[in-house]
Amino acid sequence: MAESPGSRVGTVVALWRYPVKSMMGEELNATDVTERGLLGDRAYALVDIETGKVASAKFPRKWPTLFDHRAAFVDGSQLGEQPTPVRITLPDGTVVSSEEEGRDRILSADLGREVALAKTAPQAPSLEEYWPDIDGLAHREAVTDEAMPPGTFFDIAVVHLLTTATLYRLRQLSPESRFEVRRFRPNIVVAPTEGGAGFIENDWVGRTVVIGDEVRLQITQPCTRCVMTTLSQGDLPKDPGILRTAAQHNDVNVGVYASVDRSGRVRRGDSVNLV
Repeated sequence: MAESPGSRVGTVVALWRYPVKSMMGEELNATDVTERGLLGDRAYALVDIETGKVASAKFPRKWPTLFDHRAAFVDGSQLGEQPTPVRITLPDGTVVSSEEEGRDRILSADLGREVALAKTAPQAPSLEEYWPDIDGLAHREAVTDEAMPPGTFFDIAVVHLLTTATLYRLRQLSPESRFEVRRFRPNIVVAPTEGGAGFIENDWVGRTVVIGDEVRLQITQPCTRCVMTTLSQGDLPKDPGILRTAAQHNDVNVGVYASVDRSGRVRRGDSVNLV
């Protein structure tokens, strides 16, 4: 017998995964969710040979062009427990395969630093994060070393969920800025049911979200934003106002993080229920 679905709070309107950390990702119509998040998400990362740290757009002075790179799986239908080959498109249009001989040399020349494309995370991964001079941040005009979950290329948690209600509220608060999904790099975007407005996912922390017929997520904490949200990407301009607005009006948070209580398949159009 199916469990009680709880109260319906929205519908899945977009799904995203990012095969290589801090590069542009893939929008999906459907995907499997495992205990490590959306299948294939953050499967790879670049590692800085000099420091041993994971390359991240959180430190744009060192990695100014990561957002100009796009990553996609060669054959997403073959994804399993082990990462399948990935294809990286460089800013000049050159395409590099993760299986290509000399890939690290090509990527290092492109980025101006010696790097290695890794598909196995170290047991104690870390990255460098730049904190701009904005009221409300934990640090200001500083670079810190940040620990990542052991054995993964994630920042904090394996799933990031964002509602369109939050984006709409941010646009109301700062209409001169472009608050778009791409800036925040969520995995699951939810359009709320009628009447859902404001930063509604803040109230989901500590609750369980059921998506479709199978997947259960435990909402663990708000998603505190960083300098990445302010960077230019594609036609989106650099805009410190993105982060400043989140700091002024929602304690620097946009969206929420989640762990996976039950694996399964998610699809665009699935119902989202709070239990």
